[in-house]
Amino acid sequence: MTAQSPVRWTDPEQQELEERVAAAELAWLSMDVDVQTLRVEIDNFALIHHQLLGPLYARLDELDALVAEAVAATTGLPEDVRRAAEARQQVEELPDLDALFDSVQSVREQHGGPADEAVPAPPAAPAKVRPGREAQRIYRDLVRRAHPDLTTDPAEQQRRAAFLVRVNEAYAFGDAGALAGLAAEWSTAPEAAPAPDAPDRLEWLRRRLEWLTAKIAETAAEQVRLERTPMGQLLALAPQDPDGLLEQLAEELLAKAADRQAELARLLGDHRPPVGDNGTDPNEPQETQTMFPQIPSADAAAVPADAVLLDVREQDEWDAGHVDGALHIPLGQVIARLGELPDDKLYVLCRVGGRSAQVVQYLVQQGRDAVNVDGGMYAWEGAGRPMVSSSGQDAYVL
Repeated sequence: MTAQSPVRWTDPEQQELEERVAAAELAWLSMDVDVQTLRVEIDNFALIHHQLLGPLYARLDELDALVAEAVAATTGLPEDVRRAAEARQQVEELPDLDALFDSVQSVREQHGGPADEAVPAPPAAPAKVRPGREAQRIYRDLVRRAHPDLTTDPAEQQRRAAFLVRVNEAYAFGDAGALAGLAAEWSTAPEAAPAPDAPDRLEWLRRRLEWLTAKIAETAAEQVRLERTPMGQLLALAPQDPDGLLEQLAEELLAKAADRQAELARLLGDHRPPVGDNGTDPNEPQETQTMFPQIPSADAAAVPADAVLLDVREQDEWDAGHVDGALHIPLGQVIARLGELPDDKLYVLCRVGGRSAQVVQYLVQQGRDAVNVDGGMYAWEGAGRPMVSSSGQDAYVL
């Protein structure tokens, strides 16, 4: 009769905890990889969205402001002036729309597609919103093997965290080659957790399970937060083809910009109806409207030194450079602060003369003596007239 080795006794509670901890680690790591993947996709999507569509969104804001200003200059109504001021506040310095169309046309021609069917290409780096399948596979495997929270040893956690910084950087650019090199480099260090037969193993398992449970909840909440961000919601519209979604949005924005440009041209009087479509003789000349009725204006160099100046630009423009002694009331506040204006003749300034023309138009309709400074602060600076800044540094026109 052959002697048999005694069966090793195991604590049923510890065995159950071992299994639950292993399952929780697997669930959490899978969720964490999904969240990190989503974060990379959203970051890349936001970057390309900003580079490709940012100028178009901004140009639409600029065109909206110009349309509102044209309406306000035509009607002179306080409500229209207010709307124009609000629209202008949304605008930054922007590239010319024709240049944007030209750049899109150039990209399309380089790709050999028709100008009315192709779309602008995304920036070269990162070239795609979602890294390729091979990069995703290697990344997931590396994170599962090297995650800092798989060890309790502080030094090992630090080593793993530093390694994953390199992994995340390679994944952000979809560099499968770099990820493959990192996978070959990686080797797993011994864990600092108690040995399976150590007396304190059971307590450690309890603490580990509690920590993992909290971590799973935290990771799930982060996933929900990312999905609910503006970029996350936009990305969710085409999760399988985010680059195609960006191209579609670019086409839609270009079409909207063209519509706004046409509306602005009509308001400025550049639009003429097709010959004969209004019942008139096509051989007779047609009259056109102008944006501004005739308003008093003056060259920047000819403004008297003792003139009362009203600057209607925004605070940051004023701070960068203004005329010492000028009265500063931003365009959107002029109507509400009308009582602050002196009875003297006012020379009104803005950056290039458009906003100030609106104010002069309004003031003249109110019976006030006002003059628009042609060319605004740019012309003032060009004429060598003195300026100061709010900070005491060299003044400039913003």
